[in-house]
Amino acid sequence: MSTLGKTVSVKGELRSQEDLTVEGRIEGPVWCESGAVVLAATADVTGDIIARDITVFGRVSGQLVATDVVDVRASANVTGQVVSKRFILDAAATFSGRVEPQHLEAAMRVAKFQQQKRDEVTPPAPVATSARI
Repeated sequence: MSTLGKTVSVKGELRSQEDLTVEGRIEGPVWCESGAVVLAATADVTGDIIARDITVFGRVSGQLVATDVVDVRASANVTGQVVSKRFILDAAATFSGRVEPQHLEAAMRVAKFQQQKRDEVTPPAPVATSARI
């Protein structure tokens, strides 16, 4: 598991091959297709998140695409589209957007296509396998 600490700010694409906890700020897409992404209460993400599981305690604005579940907890503030097989929304959370479980396969194809186009322009940086930043 990797953790992006609360004093860290990332502008650009973030990729992880393992579970990822975000405590800081990210401006750009987050890719963790085979793992889980947890946005801590201090997290502030502006960009799409693609993962197996996404759990939100903090703030996110963008499309959340999960192959299994998106779980929006009480302290969370989510603005955007959720595409996932399962969606859990705590009654005390703030959610502004839409949920489209029926479009999961299409959303994954589009996300992968967009990723491929970005890779053609800029090759990805090496991926850290386990780190606390």
